[in-house]
Amino acid sequence: MSDGTPSGETTDVGVGPWPGGPDAWPDDPRLDPELLAAGDRRNVVDRYRYWRLEAIVADLDTRRHPLHVAIENLGHDFNIGSVVRTANAFGVAAVHIVGRRRWNRRGAMVTDRYQHLYHHPDVADLLAWARSEDLPLIGIDNVPGSRPLEHRPLPERAVLLFGEESGGLSPAARAACQEILHITQYGSTRSMNVGAAAAVAMYAWALQHVPETGRPAPRENGRDTI
Repeated sequence: MSDGTPSGETTDVGVGPWPGGPDAWPDDPRLDPELLAAGDRRNVVDRYRYWRLEAIVADLDTRRHPLHVAIENLGHDFNIGSVVRTANAFGVAAVHIVGRRRWNRRGAMVTDRYQHLYHHPDVADLLAWARSEDLPLIGIDNVPGSRPLEHRPLPERAVLLFGEESGGLSPAARAACQEILHITQYGSTRSMNVGAAAAVAMYAWALQHVPETGRPAPRENGRDTI
């Protein structure tokens, strides 16, 4: 995505040291002295520049949405990182990894530090947790009997469950879901990348449940407004 820099030009990501040195630093416990001194080059929106990691997580916790996302991790799927990054972008309550505990974090681009993550050894454990929280499991996969996601009312409190890239939802996952929805496709491919599917599904949920007043201000000159 563009960062607002004209084609052919380069720029450092983030901001440099706080101007004026330590004597000019704001008196704000949320700010990190090391970042104030050295600059903040992290992949965070401008409102969180110079903030401590713990302060960012605490602030996000006041604004997270009641949507959870779960993805099966049966074969160390490299797309899980992308799903976590997108979940962070949409402010979901938590991401649930089902199956193997270890997963490829490269695609998360460090956003896993700001996102609540939970592990479930199998679908049965995820289902038990979801029932304890009164959250329906909504599967996203283009399998026989699934219904189109488009124009489908989605519960405000729910878990969107995704399968692995290669095989989609496992039989156990399909059996656990209250319903399974698919994203209508118009080309020749049988399925789309699970990271892309997760982004589409989260966006569809946000369009239904995040009011205009709760959405961040648009970017100005390639930077987020504060």
